[in-house]
Amino acid sequence: MNIVFLDSATLPRQLQFNFPYQWQDFAYTSPEETCERIANADIVLTNKVYMGATEMDAAPNLKLIAVCATGFNNVDIEAAKTRGITVCNVPAYGNDSVAEHALMMILALMRNLPAYTRDVSAGFWQKSAHFTHFSAPIRNVNGKTLTIFGRGNVGKTLAHYAETLGMKIIWGEHKNADMVREGYTDFQAALKQADVVSLNCPLNEQTYHLIGENELQIMKPQAILINLGRGGLADEQAVLAALKYGQLGGAGFDVLSQEPPRDGNPLLSHLPNLIVTPHIAWAGDNALDRMVQILQDNINGFIAGTPQNVLV
Repeated sequence: MNIVFLDSATLPRQLQFNFPYQWQDFAYTSPEETCERIANADIVLTNKVYMGATEMDAAPNLKLIAVCATGFNNVDIEAAKTRGITVCNVPAYGNDSVAEHALMMILALMRNLPAYTRDVSAGFWQKSAHFTHFSAPIRNVNGKTLTIFGRGNVGKTLAHYAETLGMKIIWGEHKNADMVREGYTDFQAALKQADVVSLNCPLNEQTYHLIGENELQIMKPQAILINLGRGGLADEQAVLAALKYGQLGGAGFDVLSQEPPRDGNPLLSHLPNLIVTPHIAWAGDNALDRMVQILQDNINGFIAGTPQNVLV
């Protein structure tokens, strides 16, 4: 089997398989390079490199696309299905890691940690006439309401963590839904009640700009917005404006609409109530170990005739 890993730099771990194979990996692959690099591949590993109909047709021996992530919006599933190419992903490997990252952002923003560390660095505490320096509101999470959009593994894990801190959990219904499912709250009502909104849903046509200017106006003044789902779930320009004008109390983003943001991004701004991390919520050490094991099992199982985590 000829195996090609298109963006191996995104997974700092060694992979091994229990069948004969030839291995070729590339730290990074541009769209213009993909077809040439997979021309002789039987198996393609990709984290974020796009695999569409054109790319699949360039690899006549292609049998398996192994996505090195839970999200698979970088693979044209219908194109793979019509060509008889199996696609598998790595589900649930990073539940704890992503949920911990979200909780870290919630706590930091509710207590205005970035603002206070900035003040200390700027020397404001040192110049205080008192033992303390108070410049921004500090809010406990106990008793506050967390609205989560996305009731998957990460959302459920985050809800569990937040509940142990005394937060009330609301599950937000789909935007523009015809009916509200049992256990969910109407989209707008869920926004209105939230002290914190966390986006943990996939990105698709229905969820693109799930949170925009109108939704930000619906939210409580000084509410917190967390996005660890996908860039594009929130209108980044609208989020920046809401932060600057005081509608939002804070925002924590681990994902942006373009990654890496080589062309800039509205959220690459130095604001004391904004935390942006470089898409690393998934990368806790235990999560990486689980990802590698599941990825290897996916590929070994496919070759053995017992495929798992199959999307198509």
